[in-house]
Amino acid sequence: MSNQELEILGQTDRDDACCPALLAAPLDEGQAVELAKVFKALGDPVRLRLLSMIASRAGGEVCVCDLTPAFDLSQPTISHHLKLLRQAGLIDCERRGTWVYYWLLPETTDRLAGILTRPAGGPLPAPTEAAGATS
Repeated sequence: MSNQELEILGQTDRDDACCPALLAAPLDEGQAVELAKVFKALGDPVRLRLLSMIASRAGGEVCVCDLTPAFDLSQPTISHHLKLLRQAGLIDCERRGTWVYYWLLPETTDRLAGILTRPAGGPLPAPTEAAGATS
């Protein structure tokens, strides 16, 4: 994941860093492009299922050998989907012998949730005249 992607998700070297919520300020073009990569990784039903299977696994990690049988897809296809989730910073993995084990990176999903969450009790931005106008 690039430094810019990490900054968008609030993953900077500063401990007090916080990601901007979508309602706090408009994203600039670069932020939108980088954030879209993460959402694109989540935009596939197979990847969503894989992420859910990994995240909900007791013990916090799962072997690829336990993921593959749940799908009517080849092992290389499953590995490709897992690679895209890794590149998006949603999961990480470690090879142990012939098997690869995966686990969720909760800081990424927590930050995504923060980006999409409006401040508690805070009002939505008022619609602008141009946004409400019809042609």
